[in-house]
Amino acid sequence: MTERIAKLMARSGLCSRREAERWIESGRVQLNGTLLDSPAITVSEQDVIVVDGKPLPSKKSSCLWLYHKPKGLITSHNDPENRPTIFEALPKDLPRVISVGRLDRMTEGLLLLTNDGELARKLELPSTHLKRVYHVRVYGHLQESKLKEIAKGITFEGIHYQGADVTILKRSGLNTWLEVAIFEGKNREVRNLMTHLNVQVSRLIRVAYGPYSLGDLAVGQVKACLIKGID
Repeated sequence: MTERIAKLMARSGLCSRREAERWIESGRVQLNGTLLDSPAITVSEQDVIVVDGKPLPSKKSSCLWLYHKPKGLITSHNDPENRPTIFEALPKDLPRVISVGRLDRMTEGLLLLTNDGELARKLELPSTHLKRVYHVRVYGHLQESKLKEIAKGITFEGIHYQGADVTILKRSGLNTWLEVAIFEGKNREVRNLMTHLNVQVSRLIRVAYGPYSLGDLAVGQVKACLIKGID
């Protein structure tokens, strides 16, 4: 059986499929002793793939972990500004993992980790319809008309966002806790929705991703979980 080289690399747990494609294009991958410059190639299990001078790891059983991401960490293996990353903060006994999507630096809460790039891709795809739920503390006047607009879907700075479910959890003066549920997970989606509401975000916590919940997992802690929510 043959498959795209980037897909095979992702299944090894070394990287995501997109990362594999970038690594190939940057000259980090060899196939049977030949340096590759394009990911548009199929391979079989008999082919020898070398990444950065090391043989591609063999496929391991797919695993998934829940991680309570602290505020202030970058969801990246490498940051050009040398800011602290989640991968530097993870327990040392955890195998090499990649994240399912990202949380921006000042967002905290549930982040899924896996050793399988293909599993990460499936969990990220909008077609899986996995709901992402956030608790957001905002400051400012909330307008009912704006909340209705968000429920129907809006276009913000040229990007269209599908309808989001917004529930008011608690109010204290101009401070409000909201629960926001989205299905797409576009870059900074919740923050952009809040900007459309003309309110300032003071705290943003992801509490659920599909069937996975943050629960009482302590900040910075990691917990293994069963894989569910996809075919």
